[in-house]
Parts: sequence; structure tokens; C-alpha cells
Amino acid sequence: MPTLGLREFREKFAAQLAPCHRSLQFWVRAIDVYTTYKVCQFRTGLVKDAEKREAMWERQHELAADKMYSLCSELGGLFLKAAQILGKPDLAPAAWVKRLVTLCDKAPATPISVIQKILEEELGQNFSDIFEQFDAEPLGSASIAQVHRAKLRGLKTDVAIKVQHPGVQHLMMIDIHNLQAFALFLQKTDINFDLFSLTKEVEKQGKRKYKQLNAEKDVSLSPKRGSPYHGIPLDMGSM
Repeated sequence: MPTLGLREFREKFAAQLAPCHRSLQFWVRAIDVYTTYKVCQFRTGLVKDAEKREAMWERQHELAADKMYSLCSELGGLFLKAAQILGKPDLAPAAWVKRLVTLCDKAPATPISVIQKILEEELGQNFSDIFEQFDAEPLGSASIAQVHRAKLRGLKTDVAIKVQHPGVQHLMMIDIHNLQAFALFLQKTDINFDLFSLTKEVEKQGKRKYKQLNAEKDVSLSPKRGSPYHGIPLDMGSM
């Protein structure tokens, strides 16, 4: 029992620290990208040859694209949406577009142990009592939820189970505030472009996804209306 209490304490403590840790990760990485661009700007100003300057900027864009890819793929959530918007030819350097476009189908998946815990808490039953079979590897994972193939006990038909990534809704607002603060900073110091409007579009798309999530909360676990799991509300969401 004391061990269980300690584990619960650690989980709650980690959950409380998560927003601060996430913000720190964003700002450290964002400032790193910003600083390398400022250094490149200074260095290219010392070079007279136009081709060399262009090559230096191309190399800088490639390095920054790799860093942005790591930031968006590892933090996930709203940053995947941001990557989809930034990864357009008219909004970002070609190196960014080439790198970020590959993020569309690479959202990090929630571990199966966490998925099992979410479903048990929502349904109030043991995982093994609900499912005869449940694929540990998701069919797909997006910024908000992931989908697993499963088979309910007593049914022969496979079903698709959508489960929301834990804590993603709370962290979304933190990500939005960080993105918008950074966008305003860039607009005031370096960029003559309404970057803040792009962050508003990211916010709009994120909120639209959660509206879909709320609308789908009563989606059935089973196509069979007589199933005891029909209409049970899950923490489910749109991919």
C-alpha cells in the first residue's frame, strides 16, 4: 500500500510539472532556432559573394528545419498542426516545407499500457473483461487521438477504438499561449509578417478538433445495438 501511494504521488507530481516542462522545452528550442538565424544573418553580412551568402542561408534553413521537425514531432499535439500549416511553400523556406510535410502521419502514439488504463477508468471494468482482442499497435495516431483495432467479448466483428491522448486538451492551451507569445516577439523584432494570425489559425483548428471530440463522445464501441457497450461514453476523439 505505501508503494502504491508513492506511485500515485509521483504521477500527480509529474502531471503538475508537465505544463512547465513542456513550456521550457518549447522556449529552449525556439530560442535556439532564433539564435542560429541571427548568427547566420550576422555572418552572411560579412560575406560579399552572393552565391556564398545564398549557400549559407540554405544550410541554415536545413539545420533549422531539422530542429523544427524534432520540436514538433517530440512535443506533438498542437505543434503537429502548426507544422502542417508552416509546411506550405508560400509560408516557409523550401527546406522547412520538405521536412515538415513528412510529419502529417507521424504523430507519437500513447503507450498501450496507458490506453488500457484510460479505457478501464472510462468503462469501469477490467480491460480483459471488455476486449477479447486488442491490437497494441495503433492503426494510426494523430495530434489528438489514436485508433486501435479490437474485438469485443461476445462479438465476432472487429471494431475501431479511438482514444484521446491523455492530457492533450489541457496542454493545447499552453502550447497556444507559447506560440502566440513567440509570434508576437518575432513580429516586433524581425519579421514584417502577420505571424500571429497563423497561430490563431492553429488555435482555430485545434478547437475545431475538440468540438468534434465532444460530439463523438457517445460513439458506440460496437456496431451491434444490443451490445452492453453500445453508447458507453469514452474519451474518444477525431483523428
